[in-house]
Amino acid sequence: MNRQIIITASIFGLSAVILGAFGAHALKESLSPSSLESWKTAVSYQFYHTLALLFLSNFSKYRSRSIRFAYWSFTLGMLIFSGSIYLLSTTELSKINFSFLGPVTPLGGLLLILGWLFLLFAALKNK
Repeated sequence: MNRQIIITASIFGLSAVILGAFGAHALKESLSPSSLESWKTAVSYQFYHTLALLFLSNFSKYRSRSIRFAYWSFTLGMLIFSGSIYLLSTTELSKINFSFLGPVTPLGGLLLILGWLFLLFAALKNK
């Protein structure tokens, strides 16, 4: 599981750097200030939870159910939360109406919260 967590974190970290740079340079002139701010929020949350995954990899040797749940919660949470914000913030540019994703974003946030809760459970169980 440790290897899987580190690989996942590496992919999320790499894509966060690329998406952050893309937003700062390529999208700066194309998006409204509020859309660009949303993009930055998605990048920030992706970075925070990439670091959480790296931290989680230190616990993975204990083969805890809480670790697996935290891993999947963080991973799916980042995909849903940040992914939906990336798409929603580029609606004006792509001319594709992603408004149906608005209600999905909080589900991703809930998964991120659950990831932290499962990490807490894993730490409390670890002696």
